[in-house]
Amino acid sequence: MASSRFEEVRDKVKEFPTQSGVYLMKNTADKIIYVGKAKNLRSRVRSYFTDSKDHSPKTRLLVSNIHEVEYILTKTEVEAFLLEASLIKKHRPKYNIRLRDDKAYPYIRLSWGDEFPRLYLARKVKKDGSLYFGPYTSGFAVQGTIRFLNRTFKIRDCTDAVFKTRKRPCMTYQIGRCTAPCVEYINKDDYRSEVEGAKLFLKGQNRKVVKAMTEKMRAAADEEKFEVAARLRDSVESIKAILQKQAVINDTSEKDQDAVGFFGDERGCLIETVHVRAGRVIGTRSHYLPHFDPNDAVEDPREWLVDFLNQYYDDNFIPDEVLLPLDIGGDLTKLMEEVLKERSGSKTTVRFATDERGRNLVEMAHENAKAHFLKYVSKSEEKLRGLDEIKERFGLQERPRRIECYDISTFQGAETVASQVVFEDGVPAKEHYRRYKIRTVQGINDFASMYEVLSRRFKHTEYEDPHLIVIDGGKGQLAQAMKILEEIGRKDIPVVGLAKARTESDFQKQEVESTEERFFLPGRSNPVIFKHNAEALHILTGIRDEAHRFAITYHRKLREGTSLESELDYVVGLGEKRKKLLLTRFQSIDEIKMADPEEIAKLKTFNRVLAERILLQLNEGEEEETEVEE
Repeated sequence: MASSRFEEVRDKVKEFPTQSGVYLMKNTADKIIYVGKAKNLRSRVRSYFTDSKDHSPKTRLLVSNIHEVEYILTKTEVEAFLLEASLIKKHRPKYNIRLRDDKAYPYIRLSWGDEFPRLYLARKVKKDGSLYFGPYTSGFAVQGTIRFLNRTFKIRDCTDAVFKTRKRPCMTYQIGRCTAPCVEYINKDDYRSEVEGAKLFLKGQNRKVVKAMTEKMRAAADEEKFEVAARLRDSVESIKAILQKQAVINDTSEKDQDAVGFFGDERGCLIETVHVRAGRVIGTRSHYLPHFDPNDAVEDPREWLVDFLNQYYDDNFIPDEVLLPLDIGGDLTKLMEEVLKERSGSKTTVRFATDERGRNLVEMAHENAKAHFLKYVSKSEEKLRGLDEIKERFGLQERPRRIECYDISTFQGAETVASQVVFEDGVPAKEHYRRYKIRTVQGINDFASMYEVLSRRFKHTEYEDPHLIVIDGGKGQLAQAMKILEEIGRKDIPVVGLAKARTESDFQKQEVESTEERFFLPGRSNPVIFKHNAEALHILTGIRDEAHRFAITYHRKLREGTSLESELDYVVGLGEKRKKLLLTRFQSIDEIKMADPEEIAKLKTFNRVLAERILLQLNEGEEEETEVEE
């Protein structure tokens, strides 16, 4: 920060109020680069403008880029915590410790507020009257658990739209895996008593579940309902088998606990959370903070750990107890508990783990953090070596930490869209992905479309400039991109053209050979070719493929719902003839979604596998992906 501007901002801060609130630091482009909270705004913000010798290198760098500081007052310090987390998520400031995990954690959602509840995979915990269980290790694990519970407790798996309009039981009922509440083969109370078993299982009250099912099994046997008794016996055995696979910490506890541990050095820090539900470990999660050294004497561990907890529990399930690896002090502990209570509506204990069981859990989190840190750093260093090879082979001035790739997509000559994909340090940075609708171009015109996209992209001076732009194509596309960048005044940004591998056939030998991916550079006639197993090649082809995928999914999203035919375009294995047969047989998309697989399979050239695939793709709700449309 220039000395004159430094003094102006410092003098302005002297007039800040002494109330609690959130402060926002901005750079010369008016972009928020840091968000902080304070019980006393004036005192906290003034501390940044004291002797820089007391500051960490990161704080000194932050201060040197501050051009303006603004604040938002809050009634309480708890409100300041809540507001800070939401602002960090919204603006993703450069100098904040922030969670960069691009995947939302998978949960099991039980729609308990519905008349006939069902189980879903959910990526966000919402206050919608549902019960949430997790987080789990993967979406695959969640889907497997849901299938098991649906089968065991005969819970419906149809969508609400299908459920409300169903006229007769579906195949799931016919094979004995549902009680058909859609056609009132079971009343509300009896159905909910079945779902209660799944709820108790998810809550970890497994003894109650096994006991209740065993009693039902014996009653069914006494009444000589041997098929029912056999199904209940199999269900009990399945539950016992699943329970044996889970690590038991305390089989008498009904608490939900999270234990936190961390490990790191000057390269970064990895924070691990171990999730314990009713005494059983259901999974762990890692968050890597690059270029943050938790061992730096200047960093206050209490401060950054609380910042992590505040952001982490803004979206995720809040347990009964959070176990910490260090003592954050009475004031911060009380404040954190009030913040969590405000979010969840119930009391959560936050404490330094001093008892034996608590220490064991935190130690487990620490050991996992250490192992995952070493694995992450190893992969990260491999990516950096790949970036260094790109720098050397392409003759770049610096390591290309930020690479951008663009893809233009036109579907059947109709609406044109484009995607912007960003890799940072060799991995996807999905928060920086952008999608564009082309506004000024009619029909297929890749040059004009790319001109519009790059012009709109580089009007955003608040975005960090890329160290390299990758264009999908050979010399022709590279020349076009260079001309566009020169016209918009950004010819200083390096650009490379990536031509897809060519496939050559030798019909006499009946062989097919693929050539390497080729990279074309300005002013060079021969392409650059990497070894097939080079990390540099994996990074560059990875960003190209990701840009293509991102553009295609945007096209699909825009076209969904516009017509029945457009939705069917994306069903794998469904050609034009089969599509016409479907359109002749069914009058609406909802009618197809509600059809039995047998109905579709009976159509000429169709089969059961294709019918199930059609229903799966039409009924399956897509998960939302982080995106911004420009």
